[in-house]
Amino acid sequence: MTTSRAEDERFMASAIRLSHWHTGLTSTNPSVGCVIVKDGAVVGRAVTALGGRPHAETQALAQAGELARGATAYVTLEPCSHHGKTPPCADALIAYGVARVVASVTDPDVRVSGRGLAMLRDAGIEVETGILEADGRRSLAGYLMRQTSKRPYVTLKLAISSDGMIGRRGEGQVAITGPASRAQVQVLRAETDAILVGIGTAIADDPELTVRTPGLEDRSPIRIVLDPVLNLPVAGKLVQTARKVPVIAVAGEDLSLTGPDAQGLPQSGEIAASAKADPPSRSADAEDVRSRQTVLESAGVEVLHCNPYHPEVLLPALASRGISSLLVEGGARTARTFLDTGFVDRILLFRGPKAIGEGGIESPLSNNDMPTGFVHVGTSFYGDDRCDEFERGS
Repeated sequence: MTTSRAEDERFMASAIRLSHWHTGLTSTNPSVGCVIVKDGAVVGRAVTALGGRPHAETQALAQAGELARGATAYVTLEPCSHHGKTPPCADALIAYGVARVVASVTDPDVRVSGRGLAMLRDAGIEVETGILEADGRRSLAGYLMRQTSKRPYVTLKLAISSDGMIGRRGEGQVAITGPASRAQVQVLRAETDAILVGIGTAIADDPELTVRTPGLEDRSPIRIVLDPVLNLPVAGKLVQTARKVPVIAVAGEDLSLTGPDAQGLPQSGEIAASAKADPPSRSADAEDVRSRQTVLESAGVEVLHCNPYHPEVLLPALASRGISSLLVEGGARTARTFLDTGFVDRILLFRGPKAIGEGGIESPLSNNDMPTGFVHVGTSFYGDDRCDEFERGS
């Protein structure tokens, strides 16, 4: 079958766009796009179903029916080859008589990793890989990170004023960007498995951290708060909505000792050095913390005992809960913790046109002060705001 590279890229781009429809909504399975093409026309297309099943390929094949015979299937991820809760997608492609399969990314899952492609080749199907691979890997970033590194893919999002501030001390939430940027952040949340803030931000801002865009409310991510001694306010929005949208409070591991240092946390002077530094506001008396845990759990909050300020321990614990993508939104100290430990994969800097001025909280980074290894991959404009995107280079 003769197909031009340009045509392959055009249909793969369509499959990748399709895959974004259910990003963050397919449980532990990746959101895969599949487009089936015959004689230059799309005869079937699908994205992994909500919850992760059925897979994209089987849905697209069913839509194509007899037209799938002799067609080309464009898939963003190598078709699965193992028997799980559903039969292998590679078997389905063979059974429908597809003549050619074009895959963007090879699946790193040890149960698949090349086996799906080998099954297709053994059945006489022409196979090509690596078409728009960089775009395909970006669309599957969370799944790939959890498979290869046993942790979520971490995006750090910051809104920065024209004078490099992320807020003003003692004033809670401060509007830095306009409505167009805030609407884009809602989309970002809807595509993410979980969103994380520190306890200082949770107390100062009393955020809800849900998706408020009409029609996308049911796509709100799991809310996570780094809360060493469980100071999360019971009357706050997070706790009050915990039975509607899950909330995880990450507490310290050792409650038999007192004080923040007993849990590997910073010295109190270090904590006080930055506003919205997400500090425990009370000492970590073990009995008091256990009492607060009981109250939070009775309100529907999950308490995870795992050192909050050690991402190398926290992130695998989140991955074990099926979280593949994590959005870190604040505050300054939480952002710096993830940056300093090397656990940020993508950075989004939204810059507003107004200055904060005196009393501002300085941003932990800027466009001209990126951590080593990050590359600028794009700039977008939302009203009067500018958003620069950086990714960790391979």
